[in-house]
Amino acid sequence: METTDEALCPARSGIGTNRAHQPKGERVVFLFPGGRRPRWCVGGSIAHRSTPQKTWGQSESSQVGAGMLHSSQTQTVYFYFYSPKSSNSTVKDFKYNSRDFSQFKNLKAVLSLYAGIEDFIGNKTLKCPLIKMIDKTGLTNSMVEWCLAHTLRLHLGLDRHILGQDGIWRHKVKPPIARDRSIGVLGLGELGRPVSLFLKKIGFKIFGWSRTRKNIKGIRCLHGTNGLKEVLQNSEILILLLPLTKDTKFILNNHSLSLLPRRSQIINAGRGELIEDTSLIKNLRSGHILNATLDVFQQEPLPREHPYWILPNVTVTPHIAADTPVESSSKVLASNIKDLIEGKLPNGVVDLNKGY
Repeated sequence: METTDEALCPARSGIGTNRAHQPKGERVVFLFPGGRRPRWCVGGSIAHRSTPQKTWGQSESSQVGAGMLHSSQTQTVYFYFYSPKSSNSTVKDFKYNSRDFSQFKNLKAVLSLYAGIEDFIGNKTLKCPLIKMIDKTGLTNSMVEWCLAHTLRLHLGLDRHILGQDGIWRHKVKPPIARDRSIGVLGLGELGRPVSLFLKKIGFKIFGWSRTRKNIKGIRCLHGTNGLKEVLQNSEILILLLPLTKDTKFILNNHSLSLLPRRSQIINAGRGELIEDTSLIKNLRSGHILNATLDVFQQEPLPREHPYWILPNVTVTPHIAADTPVESSSKVLASNIKDLIEGKLPNGVVDLNKGY
């Protein structure tokens, strides 16, 4: 079901009252694609001009009925909110493919509701700026907390006690303290950088890798093929937070896994296709990799028959590491649209040639 809205954004963001800032045309329309609206759209992500006292996340989306968009109205769509779950959809008599942006003649920008943007790579119909979600107080914090929790879980060997409630007093194995543990982080962007810095504050030795040169105080930042080799060789725990591109696909394969120290541990909160599943399963079964905590997969939901569900040294979480919270992400979108209307590029513009 598609939802359009001719209103602008929250009063606190300074949009929606000054027509001079609008793109050419009588109204500005936002299109929410997908068979199921994001839950924060259901809450009414856009404040109506007629009710300026309401802010994002507070207006009633019921004021905007489905079926408002006809084929003759595509020129009124200026901002398109994109979800990876978008699919071919029908709105009244107007049938279109949600990944074909050429039909929206006045499209000013596509705003992704998520950090991942691999669905757009190679889309030749996208001629306007693509803005990924950078929500430092919501999505980013969610990822930091998830990675921190599972890193400490693996570092302290908590599974031994959580799963070992059998009357045996397991007191002989003592975990190292953080300063004696080396952690590798693949990806030092909007998510990898804060994760690395939080782990550094605790005392871990951090080896970070990115495709381009980075400089983060307190982090050993490496790049390129030789840099990747050094990070892998020093990672007792390896965290994957890379975007999925042609250069990062299956970056963890049988060869790269062999570079990790024996009995190292893996956390993947990036993308499922960063890991070659058959190679990881082989190394988990052999004991070269002690365990893996995986939040993302090549196919989601993960099929019931997949070996990851069966292996005792794999923890599966259902792609929950970094949510897009209503309260903070709606403000980010409002701010981004305000910048675009005023002729400025907001934070998060994607280079489609690089894939991030």
